[in-house]
Amino acid sequence: MAGLGGRSVLVTGANRGIGLGLVRQLLSEPDPPQWVFACSREPDVERAQELRNLVSKYPNLVMVKLDATSSTSIKDAAACVENHLKGSGLNLLINNAGIFNKVALDTVNEEDMINGYKTNVIGPLLVSQAFLPLLRRAAQESSEKGLSCSRAAIINISSDMGSIELASLAHISVAIPYRCSKAALNMLTQCQSVGYKEDGILCMIIHPGWVKTNMGGQEGALTIAESAQEILGVLSKLSDEHNGAFLNWKGSKMPW
Repeated sequence: MAGLGGRSVLVTGANRGIGLGLVRQLLSEPDPPQWVFACSREPDVERAQELRNLVSKYPNLVMVKLDATSSTSIKDAAACVENHLKGSGLNLLINNAGIFNKVALDTVNEEDMINGYKTNVIGPLLVSQAFLPLLRRAAQESSEKGLSCSRAAIINISSDMGSIELASLAHISVAIPYRCSKAALNMLTQCQSVGYKEDGILCMIIHPGWVKTNMGGQEGALTIAESAQEILGVLSKLSDEHNGAFLNWKGSKMPW
């Protein structure tokens, strides 16, 4: 993993879109991680076929079943990863899994909001909690003194649509659960950055750009490969000063 230097990386929502793109990019690096854990809610279904094809080609890629809305699934996934690491810690956790709903302000209902928060906020919270012991272990094992992704880090994939400041500049009557849940994820990340700093774990948010995916649509400005490459480039440069930061795929600061 050129630039990142970590031994192990875990990506949630890795069976398609940006998550799959990040996995591909990690595997293609000149010095890839010893372990890449690619999580999928349903690893046996057709939409996970591309990821299964990669698993057959790369011995350092492990497909892990993880449903971010199920505490039992999350705990089972953490146990699976711990077993593969054989006593070592997890260097980098990328909380990428998320859902997008175009429901409008006038029609959004309780179920829409609950589903959005359950996946986009509670999911990253529970996943981070479950893998915290492995992240702490990685930080303790490292000879590095400062914060970095090569030591131990939690990276939450957010969006400019979760920026409260930018809401006044855009049409905000659609995707209400997504916008509100991403704003909440931003606050969660801030809390993590304060709470886990003493453990040596860097926590920050990144906006991946408007990407051509099933979620972002084909009007996006970036391809999946472009976004993934840029994101990993940003992650490789993170340090203490970026703990709690909200950056975009280019490394520029995003407004809260």
